[in-house]
Amino acid sequence: MSSSTDLLNAALAAARRGWPVFPLKPRGSFPALHGHAECPGTGICANGHRKPEHRATTDPRRIQDCWSDDDYNIGLATGPAGLVVIDLDVPKPGKPVSARWAERDAADGMDVFLLVCADAGQTPPLDTFTVTTPSGGTHLYFTAPAGIELRNTQGERGNGLGWGIDTRAHGGYVLAPGSIRRGRRYTITDNRPPAPLPAWLVEQLRPAALPPQQPTEITTGHGRRARYLDAAIHAETERVRAAGGGERNFSLYCAANALGQLVAGRELGEQDVTELLLHAAHDHVTAGAYSWNQAHKTIASGLRAGAARPRKVAA
Repeated sequence: MSSSTDLLNAALAAARRGWPVFPLKPRGSFPALHGHAECPGTGICANGHRKPEHRATTDPRRIQDCWSDDDYNIGLATGPAGLVVIDLDVPKPGKPVSARWAERDAADGMDVFLLVCADAGQTPPLDTFTVTTPSGGTHLYFTAPAGIELRNTQGERGNGLGWGIDTRAHGGYVLAPGSIRRGRRYTITDNRPPAPLPAWLVEQLRPAALPPQQPTEITTGHGRRARYLDAAIHAETERVRAAGGGERNFSLYCAANALGQLVAGRELGEQDVTELLLHAAHDHVTAGAYSWNQAHKTIASGLRAGAARPRKVAA
């Protein structure tokens, strides 16, 4: 049986579990779908760029069409699948376990996870759907908690669990079983249904609420120019506040791009615009749509894009 047939069957198997999938580059881990910069703005992206998470599918016909001829790896969109996957990694060459955990004899992500569980006084939740990765790491699959939108975490950053432990939930994906990396497959080693994510881990991974942000006021002066700038600021901040579903981060980027053109034209200050958009995004961050750090990065990216098209306003 060819690798393309194996990958097709693996993609269909994930879909039968109700887990939406999308193609990744052959033998790779990056989406094979177009990115934001190359988005044609047509089809499913007619109303704005759709990330792979939102283009993932469980439709057998679409999966058959996609995987019929190409050796695409399989991206499993964890958010739409209702999953939280805990990725327990092994050290990469030249990147040993951090000193904090090495002092406790941890050699990899699994060891760190067991220590995290012990520190919390909890039994390690290992009795769940499990996948072994080509590098020797482990993916533990859990069903996501109802009514709480958990996001991705990485290592010890923010509300992450620890060195060598990443989590994938809303906004993320994992390579599904059957995918191939470095000549080896992601392999199911425990085929029982995913267990619910333990409540103590839900609390550990829940995005921290931000303190209320004071609204930023920008003085635009008087006259026609001021009215134009006031209208632009109002329109873009409302774009951010009103965004829903999968459009929230993209709307923040678009708003930063539009106001970034005025920043580049020296009509508005970059710091003022950044603070204004962060305030507009506050409710989305507290709801877990994206992190505080992600909001900063999205705004900075939008401002950079807007700088390529400076815009002046007639007095």
